[in-house]
Amino acid sequence: METTQLANLTVYTKELGYVRYGDAKVGLLSHGLNYGTGCFEGIRGFWNAEERELYLLHLAPHYRRFSQSAKILTIDLGMSVEEMAQATVEICERNHFESDVYVRPLAFKAGEDVGVRLHGVPDAFAIVAIPFNRYIDSEGGLNVCTSSWRRIDDCSIPARAKITGGYVNSAFAKSEAQQNGFDEALMLSHDGHVSEGSAENFFMVKNGVLVTPDESQNILEGVTRDSIIGIARDTLGLQVRERSIDRTEVYTAQEAFLTGSAAGIAPIVSLDRRAIGDGTIGPITAQLMEMYDRAVRGREPRYRAWLTPTYADRKVSA
Repeated sequence: METTQLANLTVYTKELGYVRYGDAKVGLLSHGLNYGTGCFEGIRGFWNAEERELYLLHLAPHYRRFSQSAKILTIDLGMSVEEMAQATVEICERNHFESDVYVRPLAFKAGEDVGVRLHGVPDAFAIVAIPFNRYIDSEGGLNVCTSSWRRIDDCSIPARAKITGGYVNSAFAKSEAQQNGFDEALMLSHDGHVSEGSAENFFMVKNGVLVTPDESQNILEGVTRDSIIGIARDTLGLQVRERSIDRTEVYTAQEAFLTGSAAGIAPIVSLDRRAIGDGTIGPITAQLMEMYDRAVRGREPRYRAWLTPTYADRKVSA
C-alpha cells in the first residue's frame, strides 16, 4: 500500500483505542523493536462479491494461538479471545473493506530502556488490517530449494509461538532461496528432517497418502494446516499421516505443497531442481485448492463455522 493510504487506515491499540495508523507510534528504543520480544498473528479475510460480505477466517483459533504466544513471552494482552475477535471485526467494518484483507495482531514489550529480559517490561498490543491479495505468486507452482539454514529449535526460540525475533530465521532462508533463483525455501529441523517453508507448513502426497511433519519437527502448529488436514479427511477421504520426513522422500513424492494463512495453498513443482511428480500441480493439490477457496469465501456450507462475517452477523465463530 502507498504510505498515504496506510496512514489513513483505522487500527486498534490497547493504549489509544481506534485510531489512524499514522497516529499509532512506536519509539525507536522500544524493547520489541530492539530485541524481538513480541509475537503476532496472520489472519485472512476473504471478500465474497456476490454476497457483499467480508468473511474473516478462523478468528477464534488464531487468537487462541496468539494468546499462547503471548503467554510464552509473559505478555499480558489485557483482552479475551472474544474481545480481540470483535475488535478485528470492528476494524474491518470501520475501514469499509471490499477486498481480501490481511489482519496483523501484534503484541510486544514496549519499554524503552536498555536491557535484555522479559520480566518487568510494559506490554503493548495492536491490531492492523490491510487490503491484501497474495503472499506468494504460486499460480504455476513453486520451485523450492532446501535451505542451508536450519529451523529454529524449541530449546532456543519456541517455534510453536509466532515470536517476532524468531522470524529472522525465516528471512535468512527466504532471501537465500530467492537470491539463488528459487521461489521459496524448505527448512530442515536440527536433526535433518523436513520442518517447514520459510513461513508455511509442508505437505506431500506419497502413494495416495497425505503426509506432513509432526509437531516434534519444530513446526508452527498452523491453523491453515489443521484446516487442510480436515478437508483432506472429510471431503477427499484421504489418509493423513503426521510424521518425520527425510529430505530425499520429497524428491520421490507425487505431489507437494505449502500452506499458511497468508499463502493459502501453494503447490511445489520442484525441490532442489528435481521435479515433484511430473513437475505440474497434482490432482490432489488442485482439489484441495479448489475446496479451500470455496470454504474461505463462504461457498461451502460445511465449513461456514470457520467464518465470521464483517457486515452482517457480529457473532464470532468459534
